Amino acid sequence: MKKILVIVLVLLAAFIGVVFYLASGIDELIRSQMETQGSKALQTEVRVSKVELSFAEARMSIGGFNVQNPSGYSNDQAFSLGEVKLDLGTSTQEPYIVEEVLIDAPTVLYEVDASGKANLVVLKDNLQAMLPKGGESQPQQNTGPSPLVSVQKVTIKDAKLRINFEAMDTGELKLDKKQYELTLPTFQSEPVGVPNGLPADQVGGAIMNSMLDNLIKQAKKKVKDIFEDKAKEKAKEKIEEEKQKLEEKAKEKLKNLLGNK
Repeated sequence: MKKILVIVLVLLAAFIGVVFYLASGIDELIRSQMETQGSKALQTEVRVSKVELSFAEARMSIGGFNVQNPSGYSNDQAFSLGEVKLDLGTSTQEPYIVEEVLIDAPTVLYEVDASGKANLVVLKDNLQAMLPKGGESQPQQNTGPSPLVSVQKVTIKDAKLRINFEAMDTGELKLDKKQYELTLPTFQSEPVGVPNGLPADQVGGAIMNSMLDNLIKQAKKKVKDIFEDKAKEKAKEKIEEEKQKLEEKAKEKLKNLLGNK
């Protein structure tokens, strides 16, 4: 049974349909497959520093998961996931339960190009093009070698979000700066494969898709707040400017009236 659970972990991390169970070298196999399949799914370079798999505890940790910006953006990294931990539950039948996937202290860049499209949106579109049509909302029968998996919780802890819209024309809203950085509070992305399970070779992409969706929403909200605050500031400046003009006119009129007496 433990062997089956370990294979499920391998499938989750490697983004592939079948991974051969090896007594040695499995960490390096997973790491290289994550780079290969991750680069293919996101259509940009993916690098992984290390993978550590514990057979005894049925747990896995992934370090240095870095994703390069897509074509058309800066040479910076789109995101670095810091440390990713996968904790498998004690289920003995499908769908196998993954209690939690914890992504600890990722660094994420939300970069907007001249047309107003963000790098994370491009990556999400690339990823969705690789996912099964209809997404995880339509459970699939387990007709192949990939077991069904249900991830109960996806936690993103202490994410550092960098926002950059230097390339974007903001029109009349002349912003003091176009780069911002903030640390997001710990948040949960949507669970994956709940309740009926998802083929394990699709779970990694679904987790990434859910995380990107949440990060994009938070980044867009921050950008919207920045623009709204600037618009309010500009409106207030115009009101003050008009107020000053009216006061000057009133003073001039009063001066003329007093001068005529």
